[in-house]
Amino acid sequence: METNFDIVVIGSGPGGYVAAIRASQLGYKTALIEKYSVLGGTCTNVGCIPTKALLDSSEHFYDAQTKFKSHGIESDNLKLNFTEFINRKNNVVEQNTAGINYLMNKNKIEVIEGTASFLNNKEIVVRKKGSEDKKITASYFIVATGSKPASLPNVIIDKKRVISSTEALSLQEQPKNMTIIGGGVIGVEMASIYARIGTKVTIIEYADSLIPTMDKDLGKELKKILTKKGVDILLSHNVQSVVNNGENTTIKFTDKNNTTSEITTDYCLVAVGRKPYTEGLGLENTTVKLDEKGRIITNNKLQTNQENIYAIGDVVSGPMLAHKAEEEGVFAIETINGQKPHMNYNLIPGVVYTWPEVASVGYTEDELKRDNKPYRIGKFPFSASGRARAAMESEGFVKVISDPKYGEILGIHIIGPRAADLIAQGVIGMEYEVTDEDMFRISYAHPTYSEALKEACLMASGQGALNI
Repeated sequence: METNFDIVVIGSGPGGYVAAIRASQLGYKTALIEKYSVLGGTCTNVGCIPTKALLDSSEHFYDAQTKFKSHGIESDNLKLNFTEFINRKNNVVEQNTAGINYLMNKNKIEVIEGTASFLNNKEIVVRKKGSEDKKITASYFIVATGSKPASLPNVIIDKKRVISSTEALSLQEQPKNMTIIGGGVIGVEMASIYARIGTKVTIIEYADSLIPTMDKDLGKELKKILTKKGVDILLSHNVQSVVNNGENTTIKFTDKNNTTSEITTDYCLVAVGRKPYTEGLGLENTTVKLDEKGRIITNNKLQTNQENIYAIGDVVSGPMLAHKAEEEGVFAIETINGQKPHMNYNLIPGVVYTWPEVASVGYTEDELKRDNKPYRIGKFPFSASGRARAAMESEGFVKVISDPKYGEILGIHIIGPRAADLIAQGVIGMEYEVTDEDMFRISYAHPTYSEALKEACLMASGQGALNI
């Protein structure tokens, strides 16, 4: 095994493996270190990919129950095989991890299994149970160790009845009911999965809105949609305690009037966010520093206090998103290579894969109000879209926020069918400073969901709507 490299990447999630590939492409002798026996990190194994697999499966089941009859499709005696429901997810994960293995081999990247710890700024030791320690040197290191589920100070995730999203993806049997603490992205996606297959779901959220970091109009609309699907949503509620009773859990919480209530459900899923993972990295043997939230401090080049050590992804500040980590991985490697890469953090889209999907990029309305910036809004409902009506997907809207003087698009917020795909057009427009008028004057295929974006841009420009 090689022990001396140009670049060593620690962590094989989306940021890590993409950074390793880019390093190899640029001619660097590269190693990728992963403590688990499979590559891909949280996203591929217990995050983005398996969650989307279950979301798609549950969506098919829900549509068969609620929409097929309207399409003339008879589906009597419909039932869900929960074991196969989970097995399909496992197969999807295996296909993706196999793909990453292929990419590592193709790009001649040395993959080393074990836990890495810095001995100094040029040397690490990799430890694996049952094997001898390996000392590895490199000119540069990229720390891409990601994050792990966070909890509340008074709640212990025991992984049995009080679970995180990781355990929720691999339950042995379908719960009759479930309480989810947290109405952010992870919470509402998990609520969608289980509510659509018949589990009674209750969301308890501390903030006064679902997906509270996104535009408030999106949270309001999503609450209406999830409520119609049978999800109980308690906003402005504070969880006091969670007890594992053996066969179920009891959650005590207070409302904004400090009135205490409790609920007992089969499982309690804690979805209050994630925290950076730096345990055991040996950063104390370098000059790398952490901030008050445990994130690695970097400059605008993603470089730590130790100039040859970079950090990317969930372990540094910014949104914990796989695509953000990927962009940072490429950015760090190209910076090391002497290039001048560019990243605009304001134009990293956020997506929630409920159905309908939610997607957002740029400023929210509340942010513009806070900063006393003038703005204009164009809002177009999918209920007025011919394509959406044809597909029985008329919930939601496109909201475009633009500058009233120059027409610069400041933010795009979508809740509706294929919002995750539609947002890309918004990102392109904003990256190249296309105006709201420019956006509606280009030709959109008819009938498509994207026409809702065209109409919202037309309305934001102050010129009304064509009413498709």
